[in-house]
Amino acid sequence: MTRQCGHIRVPDYQRAYSWDTDPKGGNKQVNMFLADLEDYLRSGNKKTPYYFGHFLFEELGEGEFAVIDGQQRLTTIIIFVSAALERIKSQRELNEAELILGEDLIKRRSNYRFSTVDYDNQLFRDYVIDRVKKDHNGVETTSAHRIMAAYDFFASTLSTMDIEHVEQLIWAAVNASCTTHVVTSEAEAVQMFLFQNNRGKHPSRLEVIKAQFMYAIHVYGGEGTEAMLQEVTSRFETIYRSISRIENFVDEDDVLSHTMRVYCNSLWGDSPENRVRDELSKTSRLEFIREFTLSLERSFNNLVTLNDDRCKDVDIEAALVCGHYDIALPFFIKAYSNGVSWEDLKLMARALGDILLRDNIIGTRAYLTSRLNGVFQSFTSRDVNKIVKHINWMKHANDWNWAYWNNDELERVAYGYWGPSSHKAAKVLLWRYENSLIDNGYPALPFCSIEAPHLEHIAPQTENESPAAGYDVYDEDFKEKYLCCIGNFLLLSGTHNIVIGNKPFEEKRATYGYLAQEREIQAMTESDHVWNREKIAQRLEKLIKFMLDNI
Repeated sequence: MTRQCGHIRVPDYQRAYSWDTDPKGGNKQVNMFLADLEDYLRSGNKKTPYYFGHFLFEELGEGEFAVIDGQQRLTTIIIFVSAALERIKSQRELNEAELILGEDLIKRRSNYRFSTVDYDNQLFRDYVIDRVKKDHNGVETTSAHRIMAAYDFFASTLSTMDIEHVEQLIWAAVNASCTTHVVTSEAEAVQMFLFQNNRGKHPSRLEVIKAQFMYAIHVYGGEGTEAMLQEVTSRFETIYRSISRIENFVDEDDVLSHTMRVYCNSLWGDSPENRVRDELSKTSRLEFIREFTLSLERSFNNLVTLNDDRCKDVDIEAALVCGHYDIALPFFIKAYSNGVSWEDLKLMARALGDILLRDNIIGTRAYLTSRLNGVFQSFTSRDVNKIVKHINWMKHANDWNWAYWNNDELERVAYGYWGPSSHKAAKVLLWRYENSLIDNGYPALPFCSIEAPHLEHIAPQTENESPAAGYDVYDEDFKEKYLCCIGNFLLLSGTHNIVIGNKPFEEKRATYGYLAQEREIQAMTESDHVWNREKIAQRLEKLIKFMLDNI
């Protein structure tokens, strides 16, 4: 670049910092950044500088640039150099070249050289550049946690190196070569963003669609261009804040699909890419952009609320732990948008949780989506009764087109073989059974509170051949009908399950006691301390009665 650069910022149509770090090593992007520098130094190649790739910038004027492509790499470079200079300062004063480097790349007096997205920028300055914040308290966004994790990784790794090696790493990074391209208009910058492929991490579908929206506004917005750009930018700032709070719950591109289902008022929905392409070809494109970005913002806000509420109520959690987000989340998005009361939200969630769990247990090839689409489309108010009644009717329906999820089918499958494909459903079933055993007055057990939930085969799959093992004879009848029967399954934490393995039943039984269902097994075997086919059949009947009465 021949232009004088005073400040580089992340523009509004970019997302926040998304590179991950593995503090224990591994091949996460931040780890690989440092590993690549180390490899370059080990190669001994002093003639050819390290290559950082291609960067795309938009020139904003007065020495300010927006980074369009390469912002993750650039952010990581700033974090690395800042951590490396801190490491050197802990041992000696910076020399003149290092001071100049810090002023040119990091901060000169009160002028910061780089800014990330607005909602993370103060944290970035406090934690990475000024080092006035050194704890992780009060941090809301996942992207901010990633920034801190990257800095912590560099600081920890560099602390084990001698200063000479740290110096070599700094100058390998600073003297690295790259190619750059600078554009002077935002419309061209967005267009370049859409077609730029040389990225450390490919843009999400949501990012691409936002860029398409902004390009269309630039081309067709007329006198209202600036106002509409400001509106869309503001909505996406809210969306990106929401993304940073729900990343571990639901993927942003999946939210895009769920939003399209709500927007189209159909669980089948349309491909977001197809619908956006079609709408942007129409003269009503600007109206569509305004309506759909509002719908997106509402969806993300509602899912932030749902993410909080799922930890507060087991019925809401039960509707989510089965998966089927393509069905459950559009219902919840609508419910929050419609202003459904807390009690009615729980009623809807309980009904959805029942039918989704039935679908997981039964494993029918029939499409549940089409059987629920009608009540989804008519769900336009605060009233959830139609949804609840419809699902309750499905549990007893005998019509050939609806009888896939009724009690007869549930009972038929429940008596059969529960193989690996049924294990997720078995965990959810036993968790709900556990909550039915908890005495009134005690809080329900959240599924998320069970550490790495495992399915324990009480009579182990690998036979314990000791005569005093306390299990039944492992004949063909036992292995076929009882070993992988739901009556022989117990919900345990992963650690507990690994520890007991295929030990004799007496030793297993002694470890049971944390969950109510563990204590139930103890009570069932109090007289003889034996776990055989009769006990398995007895527990199977209890679980089937629970299923038919409560799911």
